[in-house]
Amino acid sequence: MSDFQLLALSPLDGRYQAKLEALRNHFSEFGLIRNRIRVEIEWLKALAAADSVPEVSPFSAATLAELDAVRDGFSAEDAQAVKDIEAVTNHDVKAVEYWLKKRFASLSEVAAASEFFHFACTSEDINNTSHALMLEDARSEAVLPMLDRVIARFVELAHQHARQPMLSRTHGQTASPTTLGKEMANIAYRLQRARRQVAAVEMSAKFNGAVGNYNAHLSAYPEIDWEDFNGAFVRSLGLTFNPYTIQIEPHDAMAELFDATARSNTILIDACRDIWSYISLGYFKQKLKEGEVGSSTMPHKVNPIDFENAEGNLGIANAVLRHFSEKLPVSRMQRDLTDSTVLRNMGVAFGHTVLALDSCLKGLNKLEADPARLAADLDAAWEVLAEPVQTVMRRHGIENPYEQLKALTRGKGITREALQAFVQTLAIPEADRARLMAMTPASYIGKAVELAERI
Repeated sequence: MSDFQLLALSPLDGRYQAKLEALRNHFSEFGLIRNRIRVEIEWLKALAAADSVPEVSPFSAATLAELDAVRDGFSAEDAQAVKDIEAVTNHDVKAVEYWLKKRFASLSEVAAASEFFHFACTSEDINNTSHALMLEDARSEAVLPMLDRVIARFVELAHQHARQPMLSRTHGQTASPTTLGKEMANIAYRLQRARRQVAAVEMSAKFNGAVGNYNAHLSAYPEIDWEDFNGAFVRSLGLTFNPYTIQIEPHDAMAELFDATARSNTILIDACRDIWSYISLGYFKQKLKEGEVGSSTMPHKVNPIDFENAEGNLGIANAVLRHFSEKLPVSRMQRDLTDSTVLRNMGVAFGHTVLALDSCLKGLNKLEADPARLAADLDAAWEVLAEPVQTVMRRHGIENPYEQLKALTRGKGITREALQAFVQTLAIPEADRARLMAMTPASYIGKAVELAERI
């Protein structure tokens, strides 16, 4: 570890730094500045391409290539130069404008139009668009790919263990059997649905001036339909245009994304706790890794630390995500600054989310089913067949079937012999009797195999 990592205030930039490289390019201070540069350059290019803004001559192919090269090649050193300017201006977005003017001072076509950097923009036009781009890119490049890997592993486990019978434990008590694969399929299906919701949120942006009315735009060019022009500009960045705003974009789309991510995380919290319990019951064993220590004093232990780590990080992520979704859509009058410092913590929420997904995947890859342990639990729970027996009795009109089985089984174990002796006394067709006599807890699994294999 470097001194920086050892002294980092947040474990995301210390202990877990190496696992979060994919997010750092998006949610860091560098990532924000880089996107501001991107938006400012694209805005100038849009103005230059518009016949309705004659003061900005169309750029040559060479000039466009240079603009794109600066946008795409923006470096940490460039970001530091912007920060040096900010130290003087005490305004982060104005520092971006000044850096761009300086950077292109020797490029004649851009220098001639330098006052059209940030033309008619409020800082929030640049910031909200940059934040939307940050979220769009981080979601597609880091969050969803990691979530997809977790979902794929649950699907793999569902197929691998589709036919492995398992005792259910509703309320923690023995209940109708399922299969280990079907339980993994349940999780996979929930996550697939949650993933679609995370991916479906359209990131929106506004580009309409200080209070959302194009006041400055129209003061200079009253003949231009700025709503149409700026809407097209926002859409050209791959974002959804929001035509009705105050000074800030109201962050409703952001809140939808944060809520959707938190719901996906909640499903994983549930999954981690269940798998932790299955490990505790012995249904799953964990593959050993040479050199790892489970306990500082108990040499035998192999702790489910990956699922515990995931659960903890998911909890932190959701606490921050839910604060975002409750706070960000609220702004006093036409603008207050409380959203600014909150938005700088997006990397915290998604950092803990990605870290949790990584831990969960690591844990899932260590799992090995223990068929003998699963079979032993099932063989000790013949009382779960009270359900099919009383259901067949209902079909054939036998009175009080539930009550008879309740008296036979509730709150006490029952042997195979005792249950089969009871079945022999029933006035039911021989085919049904034979089916019940042949049934075991391990075979009473309904459509579990089909459902697990279908996911």
